[in-house]
Amino acid sequence: MGQELDHRQMDLLQGTLDMLILKAVSLGSLHGYGVLLRIRQISGEGLAIQQGSLYPALYRLEHQGAIASSWGESENNRRAKYYRLTAAGRARLKQETEKWTRMSEVINGILRATPEGA
Repeated sequence: MGQELDHRQMDLLQGTLDMLILKAVSLGSLHGYGVLLRIRQISGEGLAIQQGSLYPALYRLEHQGAIASSWGESENNRRAKYYRLTAAGRARLKQETEKWTRMSEVINGILRATPEGA
């Protein structure tokens, strides 16, 4: 039972990370570290994604066709892989955003619940 619960929690985190990456890349082409910085920036410094989580997610999203990559030169003149959103990625981001919004509304409703008779 404990392992099953842990697996479901990881799925939620993985799905959330994928959505955040898709959103960051939807705002413009970015290299991997740039994705980390963009998420940190647009979250108001509230989220910090670890590189150990980011790069497997980028690979997975590219393999699934949600993002595409090409090699370029970074700001500090280093070779870097730049990621951009594909049409499939735009559709997935829209779907994941709608799903997240519905889930957030449900959870917020639960958290606002008060005891009967109160």
